[in-house]
Amino acid sequence: MRHTIEEKLRIVEETRAKGASVAAVARRHNLNPNQVFAWRRQHRSGSLSPQAAKGDAKMLPVKVSTPTVLPTERAEPTAPSQSPAEPKQASRLIEIRLSNGHSIVVHGRVDAEALSRVIDLLVQR
Repeated sequence: MRHTIEEKLRIVEETRAKGASVAAVARRHNLNPNQVFAWRRQHRSGSLSPQAAKGDAKMLPVKVSTPTVLPTERAEPTAPSQSPAEPKQASRLIEIRLSNGHSIVVHGRVDAEALSRVIDLLVQR
C-alpha cells in the first residue's frame, strides 16, 4: 500500500509526541517500524515535505562537452594480433560537477543505479 506524503507526515508527527513509541505508532497503522523510522529520516533531511509531493524537483545545470584525453591516458597502439571482430572499446569518461562543489569523474562502464545513489548522496551534502 502506498501512502501519501500527508499520511507519512501525520504518522511521523505522531511519533514525535511526548512519550510516543515508534513501534506502537507503526502497529496502530499496520506498518513496519523500520518504514516509520525511514520516514522520520526523510522528514529530517527535508525530502518528506508537501513540496516533494508536488514534484517540485530542482534541475541542475548540465554542460555536455566533447571528451578529451587526460594527460595520464595514452592511446594504445593496436596489436597486430587483434582481430577485426574484437574492436577496441573507446575510452568512456563522464564528469559531473554539482552546484554544491562536489564533482564525480567516472571512467569506463557505468552502473547507472550506483551512480544515481552517489549523486543523491552528494546533492544532500
